[in-house]
Amino acid sequence: MKMKTALTIAGSDCSGGAGIQADMKTMTMNGVYAMSAITALTAQNTTGVRAIQESTPDFLRQQIDAVFEDIYPDAVKIGMVASSELIRVIADRLRYYDAKNVVIDPVMVATSGSALMKNDAVQTLIEELLPLAILVTPNIPEAQVLSDLTIGTKENMVTAAKQIGDNYHCAVLLKGGHSINDANDLLYANGELVWFEGKRINNPNTHGTGCTLSSAIASNLAKGFTLAESVQRAKDYISGALMSMLDLGKGSGPMNHLFDLNSDYMKEAK
Repeated sequence: MKMKTALTIAGSDCSGGAGIQADMKTMTMNGVYAMSAITALTAQNTTGVRAIQESTPDFLRQQIDAVFEDIYPDAVKIGMVASSELIRVIADRLRYYDAKNVVIDPVMVATSGSALMKNDAVQTLIEELLPLAILVTPNIPEAQVLSDLTIGTKENMVTAAKQIGDNYHCAVLLKGGHSINDANDLLYANGELVWFEGKRINNPNTHGTGCTLSSAIASNLAKGFTLAESVQRAKDYISGALMSMLDLGKGSGPMNHLFDLNSDYMKEAK
């Protein structure tokens, strides 16, 4: 059986709701074989990030090489990368292997509000990684950093998405949460704008939504769907995971990534 494959390059979340753990659950549920290269270990839970321990540049390089040399990924999702040195390693290896379907979630701040990226790393991300991406998926605060614009309306979203896409030569999915509008996301690709309407689901447990969306998009690109199809399928998956109303932890808890898993091995003891 030939299964499509996807690699996530991101930080670990020991509480399982975001980062590598969310990515691998999402990729599995979206029908691809998931692999990982870990940029950092974090001590975090639903209430916040307590500590971050980065991988060394050489160790991150070895992880990426090990994956590409053996099981070449059909798509690559990049999440939390805190430092310029690690971003340069990722960019170097992705160029070397001519990586396909690179989706970048520019993780700058956690749902809990904790800063996850150093200031100089943002500029390195813009210069080194965005030119390699098929898609970047910023939320409103991240898009404000990438565009150097203030975003308070749908019109601002259009302006910012165009600026990011035209400046950095990649498609942009600008996520419209953060009170701008009801989960309506804007895709700017090949000079065209497409709105993806969404309804806000009344679930405060949104830990890891950005990780999950970008991983679902990468998974669908790996399987051969178009960019627009991949975004729609990813949004539908996120909606299902949120509507499952999982409630874990004291803060902004995780979604139920496995809401659609109906295997005999899922059943509880009677």
